[in-house]
Amino acid sequence: MKSMIEPDELTQLKREIEFHKVEIKTLTTELNLTKSEYIIQNIEKQKRAEELIIANKELAFQNEEKHKRAEELIIANKELVFQNEEKHKRAEELLTANKELDLQYKANRKLTTELTIAYNELKKTEEYLRNHIEGLEEMIFMTSHQVRQPIAHILGVSSLLDASANYTPDELKKIVGYVKKSATVLDDFTKELTEFMNKVGK
Repeated sequence: MKSMIEPDELTQLKREIEFHKVEIKTLTTELNLTKSEYIIQNIEKQKRAEELIIANKELAFQNEEKHKRAEELIIANKELVFQNEEKHKRAEELLTANKELDLQYKANRKLTTELTIAYNELKKTEEYLRNHIEGLEEMIFMTSHQVRQPIAHILGVSSLLDASANYTPDELKKIVGYVKKSATVLDDFTKELTEFMNKVGK
């Protein structure tokens, strides 16, 4: 009978077994390294996932804040629109008030002009009345002095005529001459008075 395994073959098998052991050890080492790397990668991935979760939460918070700011901006914009409408209304009211003031100013200026004209007319009338009164006073003065004298002479001569009828023709002539002289003085004064009154009346 033949031996099952010869020494050379056995040696060869042992070598192959040793080689396989080395391969297995190498593969085990590589597998362990791969597992370590995989674990490290998983840890890194978990960290990244946690960071992404935190970042997502931060983004969600920021989005909520942006949404709040957007709502606040919408409200502020509505308020600005309302304020602009109010300002526009006030501007229209001011424009209307300015037009009204301009009309009142023009009316006041016209009234001032009319009042100035009326005042000047009143001053002219006052001056005219003053001159007229002064003229009347002067006329009264003239009447009371210049008229009374010839009238007094005429009255005096008239009283002589009434006292007696025994005057000579020469005496009567003298008396008539006195009366005529006083009448002439009175007539001249009447003419002067008429001219004076015409001047005062102008």
